[in-house]
Amino acid sequence: MSKEFRMENKQITTITIFRFEGVKAAWMFTQMGLALSGLRKVKGLEFFRLMGSGGKNGFSKLLNPNVYAFLGVWESESFAKDFFNKSDQYLPFKRNSVEAWTIFMTNHKAHGSWSGKSPFSDFQPYSGGLVAVITRATIKLKHLPKFWSYVPAVSGKLDSQKGLIFAIGIGEYPWLMQATFSIWEDYSYMKQYAYNSKLHTDVIKITRELGWYSEELFSNFIPYDSYGTWEGKIPLLPYLEV
Repeated sequence: MSKEFRMENKQITTITIFRFEGVKAAWMFTQMGLALSGLRKVKGLEFFRLMGSGGKNGFSKLLNPNVYAFLGVWESESFAKDFFNKSDQYLPFKRNSVEAWTIFMTNHKAHGSWSGKSPFSDFQPYSGGLVAVITRATIKLKHLPKFWSYVPAVSGKLDSQKGLIFAIGIGEYPWLMQATFSIWEDYSYMKQYAYNSKLHTDVIKITRELGWYSEELFSNFIPYDSYGTWEGKIPLLPYLEV
């Protein structure tokens, strides 16, 4: 871990991607409701969301019953470490999952809202290297068919983008509240996709013209540490200082 990113008194954000199998996947489905009251009591956890995922790396109308995500916004890194290492609220997730990967990130910038809130603060300057992106939107019911008609093509282009390390589609409610999480080798790669990909820019244009969303948020982060594996690998191992 690069010591310059240790944020003892600054807000940080984490995202954990879980994989569950068999009856444990059914257990996790129940936790989407049952775990909320306990998570609300976690010390230092200022904002959180439990989210499901779809097929095809999350970018599908078909649900993936095995993959879930936990987003946490923390008062400081120390609260996050306490949660992941010894919290009664987190240990059942760790025990029941067959794989879990957690990324620690400082907040770089954000605009928009999530459930009427602006959850990210303590923005830190970006000086090169990894960048992560969370986009999130609530889709208006009348625009759902149009929105989902574009998702397969856009996600297909995303998978082939140069500089992309990881991407997944996640969401709080199937089809209606959608989010994406992606990690890029450098800000320039992310920017190239966001602003130079014709399909992506066309979708943004249509979104603005038709007003697809009742709420949206776009946020950038600087990953500085990670724990666990995904698909048997440590995705950020070549990029982070040890």
